[in-house]
Amino acid sequence: MKQIKVLGTGCSKCKTTYNNVLEALKQTGIEAEVVKIEDIEEMMKYNVLTTPVLMIDGVAKVKGRVAEIKEIKELLINDAPIP
Repeated sequence: MKQIKVLGTGCSKCKTTYNNVLEALKQTGIEAEVVKIEDIEEMMKYNVLTTPVLMIDGVAKVKGRVAEIKEIKELLINDAPIP
């Protein structure tokens, strides 16, 4: 199962990215554990300078901007293991 983290302070861009992740998962049918990290000390562990950050399986895929649903779907599908 994929692990997705959205790192952000709770701003509107961070919330939009989080909601876009949920919608992308719904549209693709891919199962994932989604975690929203808003704690600044926790975010610092990931060496984050700008938010929001979208991480998939421990790799930062999008930094400093809202990840659009279409883009997230492409990242999820291209990253999906071959059955």
